[in-house]
Amino acid sequence: MSETRSPREVFQELLNGISEGRFSELAELYAEDAVVETVFQPVGPRRFEGRSVLAERFAEVAARSPIELASKNVVIRETDDPEVIVAEWDYEVNHRVTGRTVEAPNIQVLRVRDGLIVHSRDFHDHLALAVVGGNLPDLVAALAAE
Repeated sequence: MSETRSPREVFQELLNGISEGRFSELAELYAEDAVVETVFQPVGPRRFEGRSVLAERFAEVAARSPIELASKNVVIRETDDPEVIVAEWDYEVNHRVTGRTVEAPNIQVLRVRDGLIVHSRDFHDHLALAVVGGNLPDLVAALAAE
């Protein structure tokens, strides 16, 4: 009989999968009815509901993302709620097209139940991602249009 993964273990699997580009496997870390909120997403949706929606999102990222992410400075804090952790880390972001590299800080508040992510509030540095990709003018235009 296998033991249920802890929130810390699930987060580490998620981070490893992202850093290794294994996006097709990531949705399996989420519950069927999981909710992910990308709180600082500057444009577009900030809330994603359901494993199938997340699988589609991860597939889109895998198909079109020209960036490589390497995690470092990872700190995982447990809370007084055994289902919840707060993870802080930096990504070294390498953009394969522009050749630029930048460090982008991140925070995630994860709720893991029965070894699956049921809720996540993600705080990523989207501005750093726009800069490394040379997309800052597009981001400013999109923000001005809203």
